[in-house]
Amino acid sequence: MKYVKEAGKRRNCFICEAAKLENYEEKYVLFKGKKTILLMNLYPYNTGHLLAAPLKHVPSIEDLSDDELAALFKLVSSAIKILRKAFNPDGFNVGVNLGRAAGAGLEEHVHVHIVPRWVGDTNFMPVVAETKVLPEALPDTYRRLRRYSNLLRE
Repeated sequence: MKYVKEAGKRRNCFICEAAKLENYEEKYVLFKGKKTILLMNLYPYNTGHLLAAPLKHVPSIEDLSDDELAALFKLVSSAIKILRKAFNPDGFNVGVNLGRAAGAGLEEHVHVHIVPRWVGDTNFMPVVAETKVLPEALPDTYRRLRRYSNLLRE
């Protein structure tokens, strides 16, 4: 409900704001490197839904240098590794939504979605109640993932 009520009201880039924080737990930041940042999605599709982004505020992956692009996808790879250790998912959805027509909720700062998936993780709730049920609260997921943050690389 918070997401629905705040839709269209956001003025600042939440990725850039998270990158400026000293208290990473405040915005569920798992890693900040020289070129990239990894944080939890505050409105996750599934438990462990992460966002990897360049620190550079650009709308598309084509706006990144080769080094920035390599760092971003190295971070995506290491994020998958920690999700495997923390949650043992059966698979992943990894993707980038470029532009509003493609489903980007934040068009101005490109980011990669990393969503762990399990066989049978869909149920009737999204269809019947337009609600996604998560079995674990965000702070608990954050603490679980932080245990493996030493494995994150860009």
